[in-house]
Amino acid sequence: MNKFIVAIAILFSVLCSSCITNKDVVYLQDKGTVVNDSLHLKDMGKPYRVQINDILSINIKSTDSELAKLVAIFNPTERIGNVNGQETLYYDGFTVDLHGNIEFPILGKINVLGYTTNEINAKVKQALLDKYLKDVSQIFITVKLAGLRYTVSGEVESTGVLTLYQDRVNIIEALANAGDIKDTGDRTDILVVRQYPQGQKIHHIDLTDMAAMQSPYYYIQSNDMILVKPLKRKSLGAGQTATQTLTTIASIFSVLVSTYFLAKNL
Repeated sequence: MNKFIVAIAILFSVLCSSCITNKDVVYLQDKGTVVNDSLHLKDMGKPYRVQINDILSINIKSTDSELAKLVAIFNPTERIGNVNGQETLYYDGFTVDLHGNIEFPILGKINVLGYTTNEINAKVKQALLDKYLKDVSQIFITVKLAGLRYTVSGEVESTGVLTLYQDRVNIIEALANAGDIKDTGDRTDILVVRQYPQGQKIHHIDLTDMAAMQSPYYYIQSNDMILVKPLKRKSLGAGQTATQTLTTIASIFSVLVSTYFLAKNL
């Protein structure tokens, strides 16, 4: 009987330790890794720099009617029919190739890798001035990133390829757009798979630590893959809350007691 009680006690302690606590699910906790109370985000003031496979929307207009006809040849032809915005950008936007170039009508290849949208604006304007126009004072160029496209997989409410039409998106916003991480997801070791000219690299970030806001991977980039691993305790099959765990323990205890007395009376 003593061995039976010991076994129950061990089972109880294992299941209790498998409960998911607040420390497992709360974002950006103060774990003593941040020296100052006022946390400054790393590179917060820096604009996004274009990466490989980004899609850019570039439009050129003029207030002068004659000049407007001339610059119209540089703009993509508007599509007619049942085509949504994302599909239009796929066909008519400017995709950054593996060499960091976009193929611009008439002007040819323009390298944009690592440049901001404002810098790309200046490059396009300079190319027009050098090759076709004597004065660009009446030319208005709009350069926008055609949304941040990324993939989320693992222990989240909704996996898939998502797009946010913002210039800057942090990883918590990106996960929230996917329905957030499930309680069984491991927030302490989120994997960010990022594309570089040399290939892909895997980075790690702990979203339960306030120091994550200083990580270079806190802000996502286009074509990032965010992978959320399950907590190890999930494999034990215990409940996520204390109530669920106690229910599991009660069920197992009932079965073990019944089995014990049945075996004893045989």
